[in-house]
Amino acid sequence: MRFLNETQIEMIRERFGTPVFVYDQAQLEAAADRVVAFPAPCRLVGRFAMKSLPNAAVLRIFDAKGLHIDASSGFEAERAIRAGVAPEHIQITAQELPRDLKGLVQRGVLFNACSLHQLRQFGLLFPGSSLSIRVNPGTGSGHNNRTNTGGVASSFGIWHEKLDEAFDIAREFDLRLSGLHTHIGSGGDPEVWKHCAEMVLGIAERFPDLDRLSLGGGFKVARMPGDTSADLEEIGAALAPALESFVASRNPESFQLEVEPGSFLVANAGALLTEIVDVVDTGADGYQFLKIDSGMTELLRPAMYGAEHPLTVVAHGHSAEEDEIDYVVAGHCCESGDILTTAPGDPERLAPRRLARARIGDTLVIEGTGAYASGMSAKNYNSFPEAAEVLIDEAGEARLIRERQTLEQAIQNEV
Repeated sequence: MRFLNETQIEMIRERFGTPVFVYDQAQLEAAADRVVAFPAPCRLVGRFAMKSLPNAAVLRIFDAKGLHIDASSGFEAERAIRAGVAPEHIQITAQELPRDLKGLVQRGVLFNACSLHQLRQFGLLFPGSSLSIRVNPGTGSGHNNRTNTGGVASSFGIWHEKLDEAFDIAREFDLRLSGLHTHIGSGGDPEVWKHCAEMVLGIAERFPDLDRLSLGGGFKVARMPGDTSADLEEIGAALAPALESFVASRNPESFQLEVEPGSFLVANAGALLTEIVDVVDTGADGYQFLKIDSGMTELLRPAMYGAEHPLTVVAHGHSAEEDEIDYVVAGHCCESGDILTTAPGDPERLAPRRLARARIGDTLVIEGTGAYASGMSAKNYNSFPEAAEVLIDEAGEARLIRERQTLEQAIQNEV
């Protein structure tokens, strides 16, 4: 396992129960160091896409490391401010126009218009000011279509062929388009990044006031054995010639390049500890199932994307079994799609995983759950309370950073 050992697992389970998310501060900080070291020919800002893991403790760790925040809603921006992040270090890039956009911008939060409508609404509120816009460059990269955030099948950003309309709106409201933001998806191929970046730089040439360029995030993370993570140095080296030439045509001393990773920073710094609550089978021609006290209420990625996560059975109260079994792991929701062992990229197909023989009461450790797990779940489905979250801090101590929700808290707003 990446950062947990069996002693820690037993201790955390005893103290905090299951299901429980566990994050490792050392790995979070190491990932942040790799991001801020991304090679750039000008000032670099790394923005953490906080939607991937919005816990305040994690935001504070990255804030201390010098990372800024990309918020996907006005609510996320407010959440980051409450965690202690300076408003001027937060940028909103949202599908929905924030309800309190005026108040947030007046407090110093940056805004990144993601449609012509958003750009016009910003102009009505703040004529004569500056902002950035998100542009869909017409291409993208991802491990499947659901993680590809560029191209004709993506609604994110202003379509590149509609830039003249964006410039017309900017002139109408005397807006200075000082920032350009793109996001191509979750790929790791340096040549794809190079191709997309060159396309973006061609678009950027049309912005006379541009002093800030974001290439987005989506750096691929290797969760499973055999996968390959994006190499930021290799990607940076591939982009260097084109970026250096573009920055030299601007003002290198004031120009700012941004990257916006989410999963890259947190995915492998998190694990989900669950208890195996039942072991069943469907006969000689069927499957062996492990049922756990978690599932899509904590981890929706397998059901949504056919995403894979490393799974490990840890014996609880007895010696580990030596033999292995092919298991389908089922979540605790009364939902046929609540399966953690789907085929890669195909949530419709089962793919049994060979695991140590398990007993009821054992622990199933699900790794790679630092990103898009606690922050993206079917929370409260079947009325299951939200799981607890724990951080292994720099001293190696496990401390609670989110209490387990109670049923009373889950239903407190019902009237």
